[in-house]
Amino acid sequence: MITELERKRIIDLIHQEVVPAIGCTEPIAVALCVARATETLGIRPANINVLLSANILKNAMGVGIPGTGMIGLPIAIALGALIGKSEYQLEVLKDSTPDAVEEGKRFIEEKRIHISLKENIEEKLYIEICCEAGGNRATAVIAGGHTTFIYIERNGEVLLQKQHTVGNEEEEETVELTLRKVYDFALNAPLDEISFILETARLNKVAAERSFEGEYGHCLGKILRGTYEHKVMGDSVFSHILSYTSGACDARMAGAMIPVMSNSGSGNQGISATLPVLVYAEENGKSEEELIRALMLSHLTVIYIKQSLGRLSALCGCVVAATGSSCGITWLMGGSYEQVSYAVQNMIANLTGMICDGAKPSCALKVTTGVSTAVLSAIMAMENRCVTSVEGIIDEDVDQSIRNLTKIGSQGMNETDKLVLEIMTGKN
Repeated sequence: MITELERKRIIDLIHQEVVPAIGCTEPIAVALCVARATETLGIRPANINVLLSANILKNAMGVGIPGTGMIGLPIAIALGALIGKSEYQLEVLKDSTPDAVEEGKRFIEEKRIHISLKENIEEKLYIEICCEAGGNRATAVIAGGHTTFIYIERNGEVLLQKQHTVGNEEEEETVELTLRKVYDFALNAPLDEISFILETARLNKVAAERSFEGEYGHCLGKILRGTYEHKVMGDSVFSHILSYTSGACDARMAGAMIPVMSNSGSGNQGISATLPVLVYAEENGKSEEELIRALMLSHLTVIYIKQSLGRLSALCGCVVAATGSSCGITWLMGGSYEQVSYAVQNMIANLTGMICDGAKPSCALKVTTGVSTAVLSAIMAMENRCVTSVEGIIDEDVDQSIRNLTKIGSQGMNETDKLVLEIMTGKN
């Protein structure tokens, strides 16, 4: 039974983890840190020194920066200094204009930005920015969460210093979740307290529909809505789930100036947790209450799994997010808690080990793999088919299976992560 205090803490947690974002969260978090350092400096920086963890570097190298038509960190850093406002959080660059982009290009050409790897740190999400001008110097550090500032100083005067535990988000109260607790909360919380989750559906659906009108990334969503939808896949709920989810990802990874609702610091996770559930609900005539509860089940499952996986890892976040949407779809199909847990077990048995090789346009392919498996896992679960505990990393206890997944992602794949970064940075 979930107490009233526990319910309030879960709602606060969801508000903290499900937020709007424009652009890929890693380069945007770097821009946010630059904006804060610049504000602390008080004047336009003459030089910006940037130190990043390997995972931030990996996820910021290949994505489009909203409103710029450019790829990668330098323009995000330049705009963070020139027009960024830290109060906007992950929408820090929303005031960007074509003139600002041109000014940002000049800032880059003048070689004012210096980016390097922060050595000898365990934290996978770490951003350190030092801005200098006119003999003054300001430093800002984000760690653990994409908007979590742990250190700010100006000319040696420390303005903010927070204790930071590696891998943990700064939280006053830790909410201990289990899949059962997630399920009970989603199904029983008062509707007026959780109806805010509908905003994820509105925002992410708009992103998908905008992508169908343009040429973003690899245009996977647009391709799936064209000839192939009818000739190969059929004009079905399944094909619509794939096209909407991949379409929103296409737009986001290409740097479209389109906000999406993120989950646990990732727009792609927010998209994958939302759109499969929304499309299934809309095309099967589900009520608004059913949609709200299914979205809440999906998003909170993602938050739960990410608690032990960490913000960034070698494991593709689409795997985790699609596991959430599989739960939501299973419940919308009429599934019980047991069948929802079957869907999770089926997802973990299938997708564990999908590597994250950075944020980039081809993430749309991985998102599509994740959500297609989400539908397959839900269908199996509704037939009471579940991968058993004698198979691979699956345990009889679904929560232990989740811990097995996150242990592989956060610990077992660390060498994979290093090798991926080495390959990415070693290309000519």
